[in-house]
Amino acid sequence: MDRRGILAAGASIVGGSVASLALAAKRTPSPRTSVAGQFIETHDGTALFYQDFGAGKPVVFVAPWALGCDWWEYEMAALVGRGMRCIAYDRRGQDRSTQPARGYDFDTLADDLSAVLDTLDLREVTLVGHSMGAAETVRYLSRHGSARVARLVLVAPITPQVVKTAGNPDGIDPQILEKGRATLAKDRAGAIGRAAPAFFGAPTNTVSPELTQWWVQLMLRCPLPLMLELHRSFTETDFAPDLPRISVPTLVVHGDKDVSALIDLTGRRTAQAIRDARLVVYDGAAHGLPITHMERLNEEIFRFASV
Repeated sequence: MDRRGILAAGASIVGGSVASLALAAKRTPSPRTSVAGQFIETHDGTALFYQDFGAGKPVVFVAPWALGCDWWEYEMAALVGRGMRCIAYDRRGQDRSTQPARGYDFDTLADDLSAVLDTLDLREVTLVGHSMGAAETVRYLSRHGSARVARLVLVAPITPQVVKTAGNPDGIDPQILEKGRATLAKDRAGAIGRAAPAFFGAPTNTVSPELTQWWVQLMLRCPLPLMLELHRSFTETDFAPDLPRISVPTLVVHGDKDVSALIDLTGRRTAQAIRDARLVVYDGAAHGLPITHMERLNEEIFRFASV
């Protein structure tokens, strides 16, 4: 498969726990420890399910395409255990959040993130976004500013732009992306299952069959119409104008074997466009860093957020 074919196959499955954060739940409660399972109401009445564990400096996680906040359970458990407050939420339309008929553009998604930060009155936040979630954090900072945000971590971002355009000649042909959506529309369970080895970087990176199946099931919890709409939205949106507006310290973490978001098209360009951003490249890593490289990534986030 050629370079564009590999990226297109990965791009169609970019992104992704049914288990609770047992480690976090067993911690000694603090005066501000919250109970998971709460909802935040956005400006248009959408109810966003969120999880809020621990006490200390706040870290807010934004999930990849088609994945809910359970995707972050290993990061949240590790950081809560080290004295941090961790918050994550289900994107509108996904998992336990309500499903409005509209609002799946990035301005609205950024406004949803703003509702989370404002409702919980979070300050000095470290924002952590993975893949499409990284794009949401970028649009949030461009649209709402950094009054509540101290630091930004972009894990395998899809910024500045995926699709091929006159201004982005190295991007993916729109017809290839459309073909990927057509495949999902016919047999998304099969398409997602077939994409798992590339997503996690097998056989270099070992993931148990059970963990792989967990990821597939998380993605299948996203309604198909929404999955297709969000795929079109994140692959076609141009975030290049947003990146230079980011003024907070930024860490970009990317794998050099990522076929869902090729590092030269996304991670390197993102780091170059954000003033003083630092790029950390994981050798042999693919797109599923929060699983395949969780210990290293957790340490990376902890050290960066603790400054």
